[in-house]
Amino acid sequence: MVPVEFQATIENGVIVVPDEYKQDLSEGSSVKVTVVKQPKKRISETEILAELMRNPISVPGVRSITREEMHDRHL
Repeated sequence: MVPVEFQATIENGVIVVPDEYKQDLSEGSSVKVTVVKQPKKRISETEILAELMRNPISVPGVRSITREEMHDRHL
């Protein structure tokens, strides 16, 4: 066996073979597959907060308040 290495995405449970390798991996070819899963990127709390600041989530029934209202102790 001749090793061929490529990165691919999984679409609907199927590993998509890049076009450049399809001719060598024709229908009925015998192959040995080793899958190395990429680790998921861990998201830090800082990144989550930054994302929420850029894209706030609106909650039905809860109105947004301004920065001034948030810090006003008389409300």
